[in-house]
Amino acid sequence: MRAARYYDRKDIRIEEIEEPTLKPGHVAIDVAWCGICGTDLHEYLEGPIFIPAHGHPHPISGESAPVTLGHEFSGTVTEVAEDVTDLAPGQKVVVEPYIIREDVEARPGVDYQLSKDMNFIGLGGRGGGLSEKIVVERRWVHPIADHVALDHAALIEPLAVGHHAFVRSGAKTGDIAIVGGAGPIGLLTAAVLKAEGLTVFISELSEARKAKARETGVADEVFDPREVDVAEEVRRRTDGRGADVGFECSSVPVVLDMLLDAVRPAGVIVNVSIWGHKPEVDMPKLVLKEIALVGTIGYSNDHQRVIKLVEEGKIDLGPFITGRIGLDGLVSEGFEQLITNNEAHVKIIVDPRA
Repeated sequence: MRAARYYDRKDIRIEEIEEPTLKPGHVAIDVAWCGICGTDLHEYLEGPIFIPAHGHPHPISGESAPVTLGHEFSGTVTEVAEDVTDLAPGQKVVVEPYIIREDVEARPGVDYQLSKDMNFIGLGGRGGGLSEKIVVERRWVHPIADHVALDHAALIEPLAVGHHAFVRSGAKTGDIAIVGGAGPIGLLTAAVLKAEGLTVFISELSEARKAKARETGVADEVFDPREVDVAEEVRRRTDGRGADVGFECSSVPVVLDMLLDAVRPAGVIVNVSIWGHKPEVDMPKLVLKEIALVGTIGYSNDHQRVIKLVEEGKIDLGPFITGRIGLDGLVSEGFEQLITNNEAHVKIIVDPRA
């Protein structure tokens, strides 16, 4: 079968590799679509980061580069192991792409995303969604309803990132949120917030991203910080109080400063973005307003909820797909497009059989 294999920085090759074999407790899946993630771009431009460098195997998977890429994917079950009794061939599924030790339980109340040596399928080994087929441990496979399109379903993984940020914020229906940055994760986080009944403001510079936020209906209002004082606009619309929660989705210091100003006293800011540098934080403002600054990584027990939101039609993922390509175009039509023309795209998804 064909697969996209990561060897090193700016060295991704489309190769023929052996098909994976079914093992006890596992599920075989024909991959339908796989999204290109910002993490994949970082690996391409700056890596290896999550990907274990050649000769330095990951402590759980035992693999190192070259590895098959892709962790945002959907597909159809083709075969299940004899000890898997709750899935059947033909079912549509998505994968929660974790590599976690077998003795770590993936159940409510367990922060398995924080367990030692955690990594992701499609980065740390164990196959990936940028291949025609994959075999995955049953506990990470989530069935989806037949009426959910598989191209849309490829976005459930990044949607779960936004949902986990929502959970970490402690926000509730009726609260007011300000999202800093309308890139892919900012937009999908906003989609979750709207579906959960929040009023959502977005701060963004890019004309294309502002248009996408309005087009998808994930924001009640979109502010351009070149045109208005965003924090002041938020206060004006909340009777001077400020937003209940803020979400940092840009890894830009001035956005974090804006959020510290825009949230109310005793408000919460969730940092969703991955920073490549250490920013300065206005600690006096954080202290004097008693703001809670919260981190978030990945997801835990979030897939079930976001799948339900999609199945019930509360989130339409179609408008966030801005490109569909085949595996041969992964670098030229995918990675390079997202690097040179990123403002025009939210998610480019890949058909590994094309």
